[in-house]
Amino acid sequence: MNPVYEKLIKCYESCRTSIHFTPKVALVLGSGLGDYGNDIQVEATLDYHDIEGFPVSTVPGHKGRFIFGYVKDVPVVCMQGRVHYYEGYDMSDVVLPVRLMKKMGAEILFLTNAAGGIQLGMQAGDFMLIQDQIASFVPSPLRGENIDELGVRFPDMSRIYDERLQQIVKRAAAKLEIDLKAGTYLQLSGPQYETPREVAMCRLLGADAVGMSTACEAIAARHMGMRVVGISCISNLASGISPTPLSHKEVQEAADLVAPKFKALVTEAISCF
Repeated sequence: MNPVYEKLIKCYESCRTSIHFTPKVALVLGSGLGDYGNDIQVEATLDYHDIEGFPVSTVPGHKGRFIFGYVKDVPVVCMQGRVHYYEGYDMSDVVLPVRLMKKMGAEILFLTNAAGGIQLGMQAGDFMLIQDQIASFVPSPLRGENIDELGVRFPDMSRIYDERLQQIVKRAAAKLEIDLKAGTYLQLSGPQYETPREVAMCRLLGADAVGMSTACEAIAARHMGMRVVGISCISNLASGISPTPLSHKEVQEAADLVAPKFKALVTEAISCF
């Protein structure tokens, strides 16, 4: 058996010994949404440490557990703390949580993150619906022997973000009177923030926001046939655009400030999935 798939199956079997819940939506909680799990009807929780072989997040503000419950009447599993490539994990470990949530039964992957704004007119506190992505600067999670049990060798990525789900998010934002921008997200490896010239390169390539997660997760999800939707919270303007040096503390504080609106948007959207 492929060792990556074998590890996934062991994690799944480890989960099933204590969790008997089938989610429809898998929600990855980025910065600013870390405590969203406190706002849902919680049925069960599972710490990453309690899953055999599971990667554990080391980033401040990322708690490191799955929360199972309901957003309105929709069964969800929330990933409270994601794993990043810059933490030193193999890319197969970075996307293992997404694959695991699919194995649990999730059909939709809802990705959220805090990102640096590149698009002209953006400011800290904006929300951007992810319409497309650029993942060419990090290793593909599909590199190596294909896992046929998960998906085909050469999966199509022309519609990586589901258009119907995007429309639902747009209607949710309009109902809540939340200004929602839209654009392309670009993932870099991190953990250092980008230089001004790197941000200029990202803009030249067509990126509207830049971060250190998300794109690889979307690829793994589409490979498995999940429908994907994503929102970036613009927590800061990217280097060369922002007049001040960047820091994780500043990013976290900015994301926390708009968290109530972010939570409302996510809840309204999920209730319509």
